Amino acid sequence: MANRIGEDIIDLLLLPSTATLTSVMRELGVTNVFMHRVEPLCSGMKMAGPAYTLRYIPARQDLDTSVIDNLRDVQRIGIEEIAPGQVLVIDARGDTRAGTMGAILATRIYQRGAVGVVTDGAFRDSPVIAEIGLPAYAVAMNANTNKTIHHPSEIQVPIACGGVAVVPNDIIVGDGEGVVVVPASMAEKVAEMAIAMEEKEDFLLEKIRAGESIVGVYPPDETIIGEYEAWKIKKAEQEQVK
Repeated sequence: MANRIGEDIIDLLLLPSTATLTSVMRELGVTNVFMHRVEPLCSGMKMAGPAYTLRYIPARQDLDTSVIDNLRDVQRIGIEEIAPGQVLVIDARGDTRAGTMGAILATRIYQRGAVGVVTDGAFRDSPVIAEIGLPAYAVAMNANTNKTIHHPSEIQVPIACGGVAVVPNDIIVGDGEGVVVVPASMAEKVAEMAIAMEEKEDFLLEKIRAGESIVGVYPPDETIIGEYEAWKIKKAEQEQVK
């Protein structure tokens, strides 16, 4: 896989919130990265991994037969090609009138080692998918089978999902708030900056919880920055003792 991102970087991207990741990428000049209306099927879901993309176009009766050929159907080919550690990202054009995937196929990619599945459409068998152990994010739930509305067109091509561009191998990060796309070219930089930003915000949050005003604290002035640097040193010393 070209431009493969190391597992150490992906592990780091699991630590910050998606909110922090969007803030970091804004500093780096990239703003349209958080998927609109795409939410976790249940609480506690967390994922990070390279995108494996699947693009749907509107269904048309002459494009699909009643018998599914697992060796020719683009969706089924993708299900059998997805690699361990990847996240399946499905472009459904924001159309939620039918599911994009059901529990059997979700179980199959989970067994293949996929770490998540995302669509800007709907899932069918959503209650079952939520219990598989595979982080799953969608706009809605719908029991209709996919080909009543969707035709699987392409795999591993640039797509749109939740109003965000997704290129194969971009890192897809999901948490309880939603899903963010981290361009592969800046994944390492984003991870490093996000970890540093969260540490600083933990310190600032302590100040606010203690009753301090946001004035001079958020954003921090020189005095607060000095206090933060001292706090970091003390924290590092405490961790060394442990």
